[in-house]
Amino acid sequence: MLTEKQLAAACLALIDRGAGLSSMQRTLLKEIQRGGDPLGEAFSSLRSAAVQRAAGAIYTPAPIVRSMMSWLAAQGQPARIVDPGAGSGRFIMAAGQVFPDAHLVAVETDPLAALTLRANLSCRGWMDRTTIMVKDYRDVQLPAPSGGITAFVGNPPYVRHHGISEKWKTWYAARFAGLGIKASALAGLHLHFFLQTRLLAREADIGAFITSAEWLDVNYGTALRELFLTELGGVALHVLKPTVEAFPGIATTAAVTCFRVGETALPVRVCSVDSLCDLNGLNKGVDIPRERLTAARRWSAIVEPSPSGSEGDIELGELFRVHRGQVTGANAVWIAGEHAEGLPDNIKLPAVTKARELIRAGAHLRSADALRRVIDLPPELDEFTREERRRIATFLRWAKKQGADQGYIAQHRKPWWSVGLKSPAPILCTYMARRPPQFTLNACKARHINIAHGLYPRAAVSAAALTRLVTWLNKNIQKSSGRTYSGGLTKFEPKEIERLRIPHLETLLAGSFG
Repeated sequence: MLTEKQLAAACLALIDRGAGLSSMQRTLLKEIQRGGDPLGEAFSSLRSAAVQRAAGAIYTPAPIVRSMMSWLAAQGQPARIVDPGAGSGRFIMAAGQVFPDAHLVAVETDPLAALTLRANLSCRGWMDRTTIMVKDYRDVQLPAPSGGITAFVGNPPYVRHHGISEKWKTWYAARFAGLGIKASALAGLHLHFFLQTRLLAREADIGAFITSAEWLDVNYGTALRELFLTELGGVALHVLKPTVEAFPGIATTAAVTCFRVGETALPVRVCSVDSLCDLNGLNKGVDIPRERLTAARRWSAIVEPSPSGSEGDIELGELFRVHRGQVTGANAVWIAGEHAEGLPDNIKLPAVTKARELIRAGAHLRSADALRRVIDLPPELDEFTREERRRIATFLRWAKKQGADQGYIAQHRKPWWSVGLKSPAPILCTYMARRPPQFTLNACKARHINIAHGLYPRAAVSAAALTRLVTWLNKNIQKSSGRTYSGGLTKFEPKEIERLRIPHLETLLAGSFG
C-alpha cells in the first residue's frame, strides 16, 4: 500500500510526465485511461474510517455514478458540470466522458484528494477544460456561464451537525431565511450543499445528488423537502431499499435526488429501488403530485407505503407523549461501576442502558435487579451529609480527569454533573434494532437513557389498558413503520412512535383486535 508521500509523488509524476514514468506509474496511467480510479482507491485506503467519517468522504459505486450520468444526459447537453465534493473525481471523470464539450468544475477541500483528481484529469488530457477549486463549496462563487445550462452532480459529504461550526449553522439558517424557509441547526453538511447549489444555480440548471435518505423523514429535513419542491425544482426521487448497499461498509439508506431549477408544477417521479442495477438511468417510478408531498410529514411513507390501518384507528401520540431517554454524554463515567463505589445509593438509579435488556424482558420488565445504575446527581449538593459530599467531590474530580465536563452534552447542561434522568415511563420501547421495536411495561419503574423511548400518558390510563396496548403493539408494529438503514438496522424516532396507528383503548379492552 502506498504512503501519503508516495501517493503524492505518483500523482505529481502523472501530472508532469516530462521525466518519464516508473513501471508502477505507467500501470497507473493505463488503468486511469481505461476508466479506473486506482489513485482514489489508494487515497481512500490511507484515510481511516474515523477520518473519512469526520470529513464525510464516502466514495460512490460505479453503477450509481452511471445511472446519474444517464439521467443528466437525458435532460440535454450542459455547458458546465459542477461536482461540489469531487474527491478523486469519479463523478467529474464520468461527466467528462459523457459530456465531451462541457467545462468541468471540481470542488474539494482535501489537498491530497484534489491532487489525485488533478492527476486523473491530466491522464485523460482534460486539464484544459477543468477548473479545480481546493476550498469549501459554501465559499464557492461561479462565473456566469458563457452559454447553456449548468449541471450539478455528486455525492455531497455527510457530516452530522455536531461537526459543523456555529459560523456555518448561522449561514445555513440565514440563507434559508432569505428564501423564505425556516431551517434547523441540526441539519447535516449534505443539506448545506443542497442549499449552496440553489444559491449558485440559475433557472433551468439541472442536477442529481446521492445522499443519505434520512432527510426524507426527520424534522431537520423539513427545509430541504420544501426547497426540493419549490426553489430547487425537484423532479425525481429514487430511494434505495435498506437491503441495497449503496456505500460499502456504511450503514445508511441512500436517495438519489434529481432537480431542474424553476420546475414547480410537474409531479415528482418517485421510485423504491431494489438493487443498483434497477436504478437504470433513474427513469422508473410513479408520478406523485407535489401537493401530496407538501402535505406529507414522512416522504418514505410515500416511497414505500405501509399497509393502511383500520377505520377508526387513532395515533399513539393522541394518548402518549414519547420521549427519548436522557443522553449522559459519557456512559463510561455516568453508568455506575467500581468508580461509583461509596456514592450514596439514592443517586445510583436503576436504568435501562441497553436495548437487549428490553428485548430480554419482553412485554414486562418486572425487576430492576439485573439493570445497571446510572449516577444522577442533583444540581445542588447541599442535601447530602458532609461525608457524602466528600465522596461525591472525589468522584467529580475523577470524572473531570476523564473529560466528563468537556463533552458537548456536559457543556450544554447546568451544572455539568447533573445528568437529569427522566421520570420512569409506564411503557418503554427500543429505539434502534434489527427488528421491530420491543414495547415493555415498566413494572419496576426503571429509568432509561437514550437507547430507549419512554411512553408517558397524556391522561390517566388503566393498568389493564396499558397491558393490552403493549400486547397489541408487540404483535402488530413492523419494521416498515420506522426508518431502516443498510444492513437492516431500523430506527424509530419519538415522532414516528407517536404517529403509529392503534385501535381505541375501548377496542383494546374489549379484546376485539388482531
